[in-house]
Amino acid sequence: MTIENQLFALQDTSYRDFHRRLVPSARPDYIIGVRTPLLRKLAKEVDANLILSSLPHRYYEENQLHAFILNAIKDYGRCMSEVERFLPFVDNWATCDALRPKCFRNHLLDVQKHVARWLGANHEYTVRFAIGVLEAYFLEEGFDAGQLQLVASVGRDEYYIKMMQAWYFATALAKQWDATLPVVATLPDWVRRKTIQKACESFRVPQAHKDILRAMR
Repeated sequence: MTIENQLFALQDTSYRDFHRRLVPSARPDYIIGVRTPLLRKLAKEVDANLILSSLPHRYYEENQLHAFILNAIKDYGRCMSEVERFLPFVDNWATCDALRPKCFRNHLLDVQKHVARWLGANHEYTVRFAIGVLEAYFLEEGFDAGQLQLVASVGRDEYYIKMMQAWYFATALAKQWDATLPVVATLPDWVRRKTIQKACESFRVPQAHKDILRAMR
């Protein structure tokens, strides 16, 4: 059975219709409608090399499988090489945010060099991925206040980049309040307001901090 056939065998049409609304930029026939737990399970069962060597993929779920397979690669050099090869084909926010290789956590110094380059990419989802990597791996042990300025300086108008900037700063306010608050005050209006909204919705931000943020709207 081909991978496409396996995916269609797992199709849930009601979930497909729901998920299409979450990824509005997708063409109508792009999303098959396979729930994420089933995709994660399938990613462990399929021929990984077949998926990795089949770019570009036809379906959203194939891209998700690709991301989940990359997340599990333990060899950092191979993983980074495959991530670099995959990024130009990432065409939506959900696949972008699914791509979080576990081995990155053990190679933060090298990852940070790639992040600095990705932030300057022309490709929308490469930039979003870079910000997401900083949020996932660099707000605790790998934190440097200069990273806040890197993200703040991304002057792009794409919605999905600005939204990831807001998520990044909202998370940073929960984990690195003192360093982050002055930077939030300098953000463009839309990103600042969305950051404050997300932070005020978070259970990780204390009420006293939320009061300060609401005064900055």
